[in-house]
Amino acid sequence: MRKIWNALSFRQRLLLPIAAMIVSALMSGGVALLVFSPDQFEYESEQEAGSARAVADALNAALKASRNPEETLDAFGTNLGNVEAVGYLPAVKAAPTRAARSQGGRVPAWFVSNLAMPNLAKSYPVEIGAATVGAIVFSPDLSADIWEKWMGFLAIVSTGSLPMLFAAFGTHLVAGRTIRPMEMLGAGLTRMREGDYDAAIPLTGPPEIREFCREANRLAATFKQLSLDNRNLLRKLVSLQDEERRRIARELHDEMGPLLFAVRANATALSENASDSSGPSQGLVEAAEALQQANKRILQGLSPLYLDELGLSGSLDALLRDARKQAPSLRIRSNIGRDLDALDSLLSQTTYRVTQESVTNVLRHANASHMQVSALIDGENLRIEVTDDGPSLPDLKFGRGLTGMSERVRALDGKLELSRENGRTTVCCSLPIHPATLDRS
Repeated sequence: MRKIWNALSFRQRLLLPIAAMIVSALMSGGVALLVFSPDQFEYESEQEAGSARAVADALNAALKASRNPEETLDAFGTNLGNVEAVGYLPAVKAAPTRAARSQGGRVPAWFVSNLAMPNLAKSYPVEIGAATVGAIVFSPDLSADIWEKWMGFLAIVSTGSLPMLFAAFGTHLVAGRTIRPMEMLGAGLTRMREGDYDAAIPLTGPPEIREFCREANRLAATFKQLSLDNRNLLRKLVSLQDEERRRIARELHDEMGPLLFAVRANATALSENASDSSGPSQGLVEAAEALQQANKRILQGLSPLYLDELGLSGSLDALLRDARKQAPSLRIRSNIGRDLDALDSLLSQTTYRVTQESVTNVLRHANASHMQVSALIDGENLRIEVTDDGPSLPDLKFGRGLTGMSERVRALDGKLELSRENGRTTVCCSLPIHPATLDRS
């Protein structure tokens, strides 16, 4: 029972007691009719039954005093033919049955069948001498009484149910006017849970609900400010990380680059002067070249080369040119927006890193024949998509590189998703572009 009650809505909980009162009113009306109808029928027919008995007594007295009782009895039967409730039967073989008509069918049959009507028929013997020659029968017509009971039942139902129906209708309207503000309050709290703090909850409904809505709007304003402060803090942290990476990259480039070049030049000179071209000197040359390539990869990972000089769109074009050189058989289509250079350094580096990591994953693991790269500004969002037609991995999930990018994207209030549909794998990144992120210079 408690589970059923808990499953009912607020409006249903209000209407349920009213419905129970309406049903109880109908049942009480029906019970009253069943209990009191038999007594009423007997009381109303008692006077007519007494008249029938008086007629029988008078007829018997007249027959005793008459010289020709048969003629007197025939004359009596002829004159009694116009009386409906009282009749004469020449011989009594069985008890008469009552007549209960429903006044032209205006009373429903179910109502008549549920009335507890007593057998009101009476039979009084008529005697000539010691022989019983007939009977005066009283068989009342209950149609008028049944119609009266039907009208009484309708009166009970109308007076007991109509006010409750009006009360139920009023309760329905009041509940609707109360539930609607509560629904708007719930929708506002849902938006707050999803991170939307801009849409204010309307202040409607009773004073208590208006106060709840007002407090919810204040809470939304507090959350909005906290979210803004948190986003600004995360952006500063990411910016500091990028600055540190750029500093390390500059030191590697300025310090390690010349040293590695000198090592390679000296190793090359030793190899040229050595008598055995495949000896240790050649190994030094190859090791120096490997160190230079490793240093280049580290620099590229720490801070994208030429991003400040070429801009974001130019750097992405250069990235895709390198990808074509690494995989000549891979057909690459690109759609790079020319307006990406208006983004600030933080968004530019994030866009480049997400695209670089996605393209690198395709080159290393996808075994694809086609790849499509797009980076476009769509309204207030920057959308990056890298799609390939390589076979699906057994467990479709981010690798270590994209996992790090996902954390960086979340720090910028964005989303990074990996999906597989129609034989194609797609890495999709969406970054919000706030006015403060645009580089107006």
